[in-house]
Amino acid sequence: MIESVTNELIYSVMQKMQTDLSELKFDIRDLKARMTMVEEHLGSSIIATSGVNSRLDRLNDRVERIESRLDLTEHR
Repeated sequence: MIESVTNELIYSVMQKMQTDLSELKFDIRDLKARMTMVEEHLGSSIIATSGVNSRLDRLNDRVERIESRLDLTEHR
């Protein structure tokens, strides 16, 4: 049998849609917060890597100076 479309049926479907939409909004807010945390962590990682690279560059300069003073470098 075909169920007739009544105001009550439309109202119940709209209530269900409203509940689903509220849950979807909550999930999106949660995903935004998580994405922000990922971006912040990635930014921190990039800054940390940059600091390590800077220290390695300074160490490389020091080793080159030491090698030069001890005449350990190959002459080209």
